[in-house]
Amino acid sequence: MNTGTVPLLAGLLIFAASVLSLRLGLSVAIFEILLGLAAGNLGLRPEEWMVYIAGFGGIVLTFLAGAEVDARLLRDNFRRAALLSFFSFFAPLAAGFLFCRYAAGWSAAASAVGGIALSETSLAVVYSVLVETGRAGSKTGKLLMACTFLTNTLTALALSAAFLKPNLYTLIFLAASGAFLFFAGRFSGGVLRHPALAGKVIEPEIKYIFFVLLAFIYLAELGASQAMLPAFIFGLLMSGHLRDGAAAAPVKNRLRTVAYAFITPLFFIVAGMKVSLAALRGAAGLFAALFLVRQAAKFAGVYFFARKFFPANSGYFTLLMSTGLTFGLMAALFGLNAGLLDQGQYSVLTGVLIASAVIPTFAAQRWFPPLEEEDLL
Repeated sequence: MNTGTVPLLAGLLIFAASVLSLRLGLSVAIFEILLGLAAGNLGLRPEEWMVYIAGFGGIVLTFLAGAEVDARLLRDNFRRAALLSFFSFFAPLAAGFLFCRYAAGWSAAASAVGGIALSETSLAVVYSVLVETGRAGSKTGKLLMACTFLTNTLTALALSAAFLKPNLYTLIFLAASGAFLFFAGRFSGGVLRHPALAGKVIEPEIKYIFFVLLAFIYLAELGASQAMLPAFIFGLLMSGHLRDGAAAAPVKNRLRTVAYAFITPLFFIVAGMKVSLAALRGAAGLFAALFLVRQAAKFAGVYFFARKFFPANSGYFTLLMSTGLTFGLMAALFGLNAGLLDQGQYSVLTGVLIASAVIPTFAAQRWFPPLEEEDLL
């Protein structure tokens, strides 16, 4: 295949997903995943640079989600958010492990990977939907992102505790990330809010953010860890700087433009390309059963708390908290690379995660639109 063919087709998929999103009024992430799935099963394979940019896109989305969280709102609602997030994590973890181990007959290690992969809520999907629908700045949107972050933190900790083997670089990653984040609020504001940088076409603020995120990725890979957590915390620490001040406020909008034009679409498209429909057809019953088990467990873990704590938008809250993709894909890929999952198990898990990203998102947007923020107060 010509070296320019894959980039050309990737650009076509990104554009086509945007057109479909505008025509049908649904999240562009849904169409990017589905078009990626179709392209992958028609023979298109992501090149190495696409895989790396896709991973970087997930980190950029995580940073942007952190930048949207209202720290005061999170602090005021932390007990409720933490309780909901724990059961959002634990219910599908337990249900997924038990089903894979005793109903599907997987090994204990494969079942543990499966349970962990199914426990997460996709920060990338939730953030994309909230931004596209203009709800990222609402009370419901901010609480959703806070609960999603807490759920994913538990997922990342579970994967690290169960399988990842720390080394010297892990300590370096933790120490360097912790030290940077400790001081980030003091000096990053000078970069993001300096009047002399406002409106410069060279975009030094965005380049600074990208450099920090790339450094997190590099150190995390050395330390056999994940960069999602420090990226989110960095965004959380920068939220005040990016929200306040004439010089800094437009930075987030420009960063969104750069990210959503090309970087983050590749994250969703590459995720779809990695699913084998042939493997899914061979295990259609297992795929359907595991999807239903996962969604039922998520519903049980989220809905009753959402109805108690956030009654105005409990259906919307529950459906978006039931989405999966980002950390789940990382857990499944780890299991495949480590030899804990075979290709069939990996395809089933990935298919379940993609279905959980598409179906609840469709239902939330179509049938459970949330009330406006002023109706919640």
